Amino acid sequence: MKGSRRGIGVERTIRGLFDDAGVRGWLHVAELHRPSVQVAIDADDQLPMGSVYKVPLMVAFCRLADAGLIDPCRRLTLEAEDRVAGPTGVSILRDPVTMSLRDLVTQMMSISDNTAAAAVLQAVGADVVDAVCQDLGMPDTRVHGGVVSTFRRLVADTGARSLDAALARVSDNDAVVPADVYDPAFKASSTAADMARLLRAIWVGRAASADRCAFMREVMRSQPWTHRLASGFPYDDVTVYGKTGTFGALRHEAGVVELADGSTYTAVVFTQAARADSKLPRADAVIGAAARVAVEELRGTQDD
Repeated sequence: MKGSRRGIGVERTIRGLFDDAGVRGWLHVAELHRPSVQVAIDADDQLPMGSVYKVPLMVAFCRLADAGLIDPCRRLTLEAEDRVAGPTGVSILRDPVTMSLRDLVTQMMSISDNTAAAAVLQAVGADVVDAVCQDLGMPDTRVHGGVVSTFRRLVADTGARSLDAALARVSDNDAVVPADVYDPAFKASSTAADMARLLRAIWVGRAASADRCAFMREVMRSQPWTHRLASGFPYDDVTVYGKTGTFGALRHEAGVVELADGSTYTAVVFTQAARADSKLPRADAVIGAAARVAVEELRGTQDD
């Protein structure tokens, strides 16, 4: 779409949506089987990706399972001291929890369980995830230490005494947030374009074996959140697969939209809100609205 009069028009429309929602936005939406047919807005800019890092982590896990280097059914017991801060899943439980690695992957993808993700990352290895990203043509993606590393850096960047204090500072509209907080250099980070490549690899069966790719699509379909990408496609005959990510003022989602006629689109939208409030419904909803405008534009080019 770049360079065409119509492409410039849709970009202007989407930027207007971002402005109205009080966010800066980054977007990459493309036809699954014709990735050159795309709408992209600053899609090569690298940002902290929050829990979106769990998608490449899932892919690395599946590749190790394919190679027989990890047993998906191996059971881990997560003790109270293994808990990682988060609002869902094992993170909010108090007693020991025993679960298979495969089920921990499902937990981290479906409800974004941070404790489950930390356990999976420890089993897989951050270097393995980064190597998988490089192999799949994602040069600007690094997971570092996942959410644990991101939280540790947040505390250091803000000079806070605890994670709770650091989170409170970045959610305070009257506080000046240090620039390093949103520096992608030492946090799990990626670009919208990189994540679109990864999603395409999962959907066309290049990311891992056919069975593992089917598993990955299934768990991405099980995500219950509908306030971001799915909000732009509120129809029973449209299937939205996705993984949200949130970090301070950043709200993201990387997913795939499958329409009733079978046409399928990778859709990655990253945003950073001007305000630091933890609840900004318009900042969430613009992710779906922007993706829908892009999909409608691409559908209009099918006969060109």
